[in-house]
Amino acid sequence: MSRALALIARAAIWLSLAAVVLIFPDELSFATAIVVMALFALSLDLLLGYAGIISMGHAVFFGIGAYAAGWLALAGWQEPLSALFLAALAAALAALAIGPLLLRFTGLPLIMVTFVLGVILYEAANKATAITGGDNGLTGFGFAPLFGVFRWSVFNRVEYLYALAFLCAAYHLTRRIVASPFGLALEGIRENATRMMLVGAPVRKHLLRVYVLSAFLAGLAGALGTVTTRFVSLSVFSINSSIDVVVMLVLGGVASLHGPIIGAAVYMIVHHLAAQWNPYHWMFVIGALLLLVVRIGRGGIVGIIAALAKRDRDAARSHAR
Repeated sequence: MSRALALIARAAIWLSLAAVVLIFPDELSFATAIVVMALFALSLDLLLGYAGIISMGHAVFFGIGAYAAGWLALAGWQEPLSALFLAALAAALAALAIGPLLLRFTGLPLIMVTFVLGVILYEAANKATAITGGDNGLTGFGFAPLFGVFRWSVFNRVEYLYALAFLCAAYHLTRRIVASPFGLALEGIRENATRMMLVGAPVRKHLLRVYVLSAFLAGLAGALGTVTTRFVSLSVFSINSSIDVVVMLVLGGVASLHGPIIGAAVYMIVHHLAAQWNPYHWMFVIGALLLLVVRIGRGGIVGIIAALAKRDRDAARSHAR
């Protein structure tokens, strides 16, 4: 029964995302931003939820992917699919370069190092106005029609379906990864890295691999944002972006795969509505929602739903007896 409920929940999520095109045709720009952030949160879930690597600078790879896609377009490489993968590859290569150093740390030192790295890169990007555009962002580029047929437009229909297709592909890829022996090894490292070393598991190599994979997905999300908006803001590197994605993940549910998608949608919708209500104090609403979710149950919104479903099943069994 639990498997059936999981299948129903999974189908409901993807059908809801697909139905947005028909139900909210005037909100597709906002919906595309939600999908992009859901992919970003999914990348962090792979890192934090399954490998136990706590990062407060994950926006570094999101920003690298976003700017790489913009730079490619400015250089004349405007094919959207290949540009997307090249930008994601740039983020993965950056993770491969800094991962061996960062992953020597754990716990609070790792949090502080990733935080400082994010701040340094943001300030560097802010100063390098000739390359990044500084506060004005990166503009003046575009991308060729998708498959040479589907043109980007102000209606954002193509943009939304394009982003949704990549979110769906990334979700199923991540699902296969966490269900594989590699994914089980990551969970073992998350629970007790010392014990995994004692049984002969290559802990450092596993952590570096998942770090690079997570960076690839984060870069993919950043590049998706660039392709769908034809603009790159300096905020993609900001520490606020790293904090926001952590809040989305905790809100939806860590180590659940559905949690990042639900958390991103709830966070951005509540943020949007609260900012319209009060543009200066919307964070109080987000904070209250987060406290409420954490207080009610463990595992975020997904955990609360699972607990309610379990209670209903137990009640049904007790009545059957």
